[in-house]
Amino acid sequence: MQTALLIISILLIVIVLLQSNKAESGAQIISGGNSDLFSNRKERGSELVITRITFILGMAFFIISFIMEFI
Repeated sequence: MQTALLIISILLIVIVLLQSNKAESGAQIISGGNSDLFSNRKERGSELVITRITFILGMAFFIISFIMEFI
């Protein structure tokens, strides 16, 4: 179980580093940039796949951690 948690955590770190930089819009709040900060951007293609993999790995990490706490 600990090995699975270690593998999931490493994969989660790698997949988060592969995600596109969405923080560039967050910097516009401080600098007073464009008003398109809260516009809806749809994820497509590989960006959507990476987002879904991140969600799945995050949930798996949470569930395994939760199970390990009570075992």
